[in-house]
Amino acid sequence: PSVPAWPLPLGAARGGSGRGAVGHVAPCGGAGVGAMSRRDRGPEPGPGGAEAAAEDAAPAEPESPDQCLSLLPWDRFSAWLHCVCVVGFDLELGQAVEVIYPPHSKLTDKEKTNICYLSFPDSNSGCLGDTQFCFRFRRSPGRKVSLCCFLDQLDRDLPVYLKKDSAYYYGYVYFRQVRDKSLKRGYFQKSLVLISKLPYVHLFRTMLKQIAPEYFEKSEAFLEAVCSDVDRWPPPVPGKVLQLPIMGVIMKLRIPTYRDKPGTTPIVQNMHQADAQISMALPTIHEVDLFRCFCPVFFHIQMLWELVLLGEPLVVMAPSPAESSETVLALVSCISPLKYCSDFRPYFTIHDSEFKEYTTRTQAPPSVILGVTNPFFAKTLQHWPHIIRIGDIKLPGEVPKQVKVKKLKNLKTLDSKPGVYTSYKPYLNKDEEIVKQLQKGVQQKRPTEAQSVILRRYFLELTESFIIPLERYVASLMPLQKCISPWKSPPQLRQFSQDDFMKTLEKAGPQLTSGLKGDWIGLYRHFLKSPNFDGWFRSRQKEMTQKLEALHLEALCNENLVFWSQKHTEVETVDLVLKLKNKLLQADREHLPVKTDTLKKLQTHINDIILALPDDLQDILLKTGTT
Repeated sequence: PSVPAWPLPLGAARGGSGRGAVGHVAPCGGAGVGAMSRRDRGPEPGPGGAEAAAEDAAPAEPESPDQCLSLLPWDRFSAWLHCVCVVGFDLELGQAVEVIYPPHSKLTDKEKTNICYLSFPDSNSGCLGDTQFCFRFRRSPGRKVSLCCFLDQLDRDLPVYLKKDSAYYYGYVYFRQVRDKSLKRGYFQKSLVLISKLPYVHLFRTMLKQIAPEYFEKSEAFLEAVCSDVDRWPPPVPGKVLQLPIMGVIMKLRIPTYRDKPGTTPIVQNMHQADAQISMALPTIHEVDLFRCFCPVFFHIQMLWELVLLGEPLVVMAPSPAESSETVLALVSCISPLKYCSDFRPYFTIHDSEFKEYTTRTQAPPSVILGVTNPFFAKTLQHWPHIIRIGDIKLPGEVPKQVKVKKLKNLKTLDSKPGVYTSYKPYLNKDEEIVKQLQKGVQQKRPTEAQSVILRRYFLELTESFIIPLERYVASLMPLQKCISPWKSPPQLRQFSQDDFMKTLEKAGPQLTSGLKGDWIGLYRHFLKSPNFDGWFRSRQKEMTQKLEALHLEALCNENLVFWSQKHTEVETVDLVLKLKNKLLQADREHLPVKTDTLKKLQTHINDIILALPDDLQDILLKTGTT
């Protein structure tokens, strides 16, 4: 080959004597479709996905997050939380943000308004005492996102369902309402709220349980001490056992990584502390009590799994934000390890900035899961196709009775009987086995944690049976390794064809791993039109394009580039050096799955080629960076 046919980033000199200069060619996909690390993917490809390309190259070892982390005040705090708010009730103003800590934390007026209304239960909820729940709201557009190398690195190591969504914040609430005759309203009402981009529900719930009761007694100075503790926490590194001190207690936990086998939770041992501090091991950072949440709709779990998988509009009507938020989070998690790609609001009020957008009757309800408690929604959301009505969540002391799916027209008010109101007909036949297994657990008084493990495993196996055929087909779209030439642009992925995929189901469909009968083909057809398929496929597409770029880079490293440069003109050699430098920058910028040795080898090739050139060119090329 006379010249490598992949693009030059800079307007390098072209023309000249000898064998002719390099012509500009179309970009080779690097920063287009595939500008995303393979770590941004979802579950690992299923069986049969390895034949299409060479063995996975191990990703380059990242810098330690502690090395990357600048030690400016509040940097460590910001890795975990955006801010801490105190929301109180003012007789004249209503709900108001009384304190934001640290004081320099920025929230727009719209964000503050959302936090105010979402931090208090609706008045009809009658939440006396202490209540914990969470909410999720949109960040205001146009806000600068801090570019922290270590935080980006950590996000790439997370499983896809734990990656932060920069468009949203979570609010974790500890609300207290107690009688107080000294106040005009006769009640003390206040919420302590943690605002974070991280979906670590169980961690922040545990943290609030530790600090909120004491905060209500001691106020602002205590809050400052809490935030100082958080600012001493190590970065949230996935895969490491972390020790997080908070007001005399050490929380020990492990954040999952994308390498973890789905459904497994490495146990964090509770070790004795040498000093007086109490240690508390958290079994999970993000999971909710699945069985407790699904208890009120016990017999419909499989239908609910289908509705969530297909991204159908769903509303959960509950008596309090605690029930609504836990149920919404349980629904979103039931398709794990798939990421739920639509919007979801664990607690949604009539004051929410998206209220009009989500309740309009002028268009079909959007793909979103809403948790509501205000009776007004029974009327406002009557046109929604699927409504889950739950009462107070209590664990059954006896075997739950079969509850039929109810017709939507029977849902008159929020006081209607608990159940699922929908005209949806499930694609799959009902799995009686899981219902019997859980019913037996209730009879035998099996602990709710054990019931949740059974339910979580059931959902995981169902989701994996569904997704493995798709994984296998998409892996077959990858070009063979023999198609990758160092002297040509990396080959393109083949197009996804719904018809071709459907043909694979006859021999390699979900029947290989699931005994469930039903209209699997219909379920796939519906899924392929859903936001969850779109999000999953985009992630796969980016990951595989990155893989092709990495294989192309390795193919270059295995060539004798110095020998090539000796047989070509200086102009062609300079073009080659600039392209190779750009490849190295691309590998770093896009975190291509390339071994560190490969990158070092390519750098050595570049240096050897430059050293064989005249001194004046050497000086220029050694100083020249690329885009």
